[in-house]
Amino acid sequence: MSIWKIPVTVEALTALSANTATSHLGIEFLEVGDDFLTARVPVDQRTRQPYGLLHGGVSVVLAETLGSCGAACASPEGWMAVGLDINANHLRGVTSGWVTGTAKPVHIGKSTQVWQIDLRNDANELTCVSRITMAMLAPRKG
Repeated sequence: MSIWKIPVTVEALTALSANTATSHLGIEFLEVGDDFLTARVPVDQRTRQPYGLLHGGVSVVLAETLGSCGAACASPEGWMAVGLDINANHLRGVTSGWVTGTAKPVHIGKSTQVWQIDLRNDANELTCVSRITMAMLAPRKG
């Protein structure tokens, strides 16, 4: 059974992210499942830090993008999802290829949502685990 409250497709998420940090970093949405989203980021000159590794902040951008999009799409139409807290544990460095993130809900409540985002390299090794808490804002009256 799908958790999505509004229609969500890879194409819609891509269009929504045009001309944002997401598109600037080369993040690509890949899949929308009944209870998950996936996207990937390239490890290249835009996303590496001086040691040649994927910048930890870029991993967090990918995680926040997935968690925020998931929360927004799992909310009733007109509601807004805004970040309250995000954490990330960087487990393995990546120097090339792609890092793919998968976001799944831990909790979908009326006032908050919590999403778990796992990032993996091309060898399917876990590179980063992140968790984001989203505040859910009801539509304003009037």
